[in-house]
Amino acid sequence: MRRKCNQVNQETNTVELTAIYHRPESEYAYLYNDKKLHIRIRTKKGDIESINLHYGDPFIFMEEFYQDTKEMAKITFDALFDYWQVKVSVDFARIQYLFEVTDTEVQSILYGDKGCVENSLENLHAIGNGFKLPYLHEIDACQVPDWVSNTVWYQIFPERFANGNTLLNPEGTLDWDSSITPQSDDFFGGDLQGIIDHLDYLQDLGITGLYLCPIFESTSNHKYNTTDYFEIDRHFGDKETFRELVEQAHQRGMKIMLDAVFNHIGSQSPQWQDVVKNGEQSAYRDWFHIQQFPVTTEKLANKRELPYHAFGFEDYMPKLNTANPEVNDYLLKVATYWIEEFNIDAWRLDVANEIDHQFWKDFRKAVLAKKPDLYILGEVWHRSQPWLNGDEFHAVMNYPLSDSIKDYFLRGVKKTDQFIDEINGQSMYYKQQISEVMFNLLDSHDTERILWTANEDVQLVKSALAFLFLQKGTPCIYYGTELSLTGGPDPDCRRCMPWKRVSSDNDMLNFMKKLIKIRKHESATIQHGKYSIQEIKPDLVALQWKYDGQKVQAIFNQSTENYLVNRDSVALASRCQELEQQLVILPKGFVIYCEKYLSWL
Repeated sequence: MRRKCNQVNQETNTVELTAIYHRPESEYAYLYNDKKLHIRIRTKKGDIESINLHYGDPFIFMEEFYQDTKEMAKITFDALFDYWQVKVSVDFARIQYLFEVTDTEVQSILYGDKGCVENSLENLHAIGNGFKLPYLHEIDACQVPDWVSNTVWYQIFPERFANGNTLLNPEGTLDWDSSITPQSDDFFGGDLQGIIDHLDYLQDLGITGLYLCPIFESTSNHKYNTTDYFEIDRHFGDKETFRELVEQAHQRGMKIMLDAVFNHIGSQSPQWQDVVKNGEQSAYRDWFHIQQFPVTTEKLANKRELPYHAFGFEDYMPKLNTANPEVNDYLLKVATYWIEEFNIDAWRLDVANEIDHQFWKDFRKAVLAKKPDLYILGEVWHRSQPWLNGDEFHAVMNYPLSDSIKDYFLRGVKKTDQFIDEINGQSMYYKQQISEVMFNLLDSHDTERILWTANEDVQLVKSALAFLFLQKGTPCIYYGTELSLTGGPDPDCRRCMPWKRVSSDNDMLNFMKKLIKIRKHESATIQHGKYSIQEIKPDLVALQWKYDGQKVQAIFNQSTENYLVNRDSVALASRCQELEQQLVILPKGFVIYCEKYLSWL
């Protein structure tokens, strides 16, 4: 890039050429829907006044040059860069395009496949300067299930949600008590029947998707060390109980997502036990990543000296070799079995970033062949473009967003301008259709609970949740959040559901019902609208969505002073005082505005 940009005389041009970035067939140029393309470009923050996109069919260009020009819009910014975007349609499923970039001193350059060149008619008409998308194949586009963007998820750790059948209790089951800090090996008797028994509660809350942590046969309470992928854990119930759960959930308009633990298997599985018994002669030796035999863990001075790869050096979770055709076939049979037999709607893929890309490509083909609108969600804790190109996952668990929100609202370690920059920058990570189905969460079975993070300050939790529910993507709450369940890092984040707190006057429960209702009603505006977020006064954050004549706004007061706002069209107010025609947003308070909200709230 730097070499190519040297074609422009730097002495006479003030544009920071090395900051200009675009890449065809990526999140910077892609097919969105209805034969519409999104074209993006990145420039140095505050450097550029305007950008025009010259574009047209590459074959027509050879005779007539570019057919059209469109001005690009600066859609967002972060700490270093501005991001520009334009929507264009093409008649013949092909496009060639070139950027005309003008700086604040009204000097301009052309930017294309050969880098930065001087803005001249000769360079504009030069056939090799333009970027090209040679043919826009629908099969190559990132397709996502339509239903996901309108879903509100609820994550359940089955062993701790509800005990519906005490006959299934493991030996030594403890009394159900949400105040107890659970130990790693504790059992409290939660099961599938318990979930069925509370489906009406979840429906009343507004939930439309249930994400279940693993339910397959396992020796642990968390079930991430699978013994048998084709069996329901005996302490959770049986297949008929699970079938009833799926059917009853579907009758209530709820989707079911299961957790696929394919990176590793439990050490008590028949496959691994065969390796332990037979060593190098085992039929399953190549199912795993084994460095030496025997695979004993006795007398190990350091768990890093394990003679085989495992998840996080945990000897009871040996890593599967998914590049092995036998392992590949076995796991794909598992994945399709639960779709064919029980009609599940989604797979969450545990430790997805530690499994080879080819397996996930095979996985996608296999499961979508059985159910084309199945949702494929990967567990990846960092930026995830390599898995989100349209041939592996539909989305990942959005931990970068989670961290930003918690750092700002709950931990108070981020300045407002830093927070805004992070949110804006993250909005440019992926193609829009991917962003619309990103799995947005604040806590899970792997993290401390948000009330714990907030030092038990419920108001901070409300602010964080409200902000989350106003972001593009599909939001999820962890079981018990609506009842102010707290807990530190694993295993403390897996306390028993506090059912005794359920009442018509529970403030947090009623808050979540209202927030979910707002989100569901305004989903289209949030998913497809034009977004802006700004600091309107020190530590006062205002965000806005505009779409199809509708508008959703919110103001979050993270300052130490009161802030006066209009009362009209307020859909939800938290920590506010009422005046005659206005509201006072107290510190840590917020308001959400929705036009015409009285007709549906």
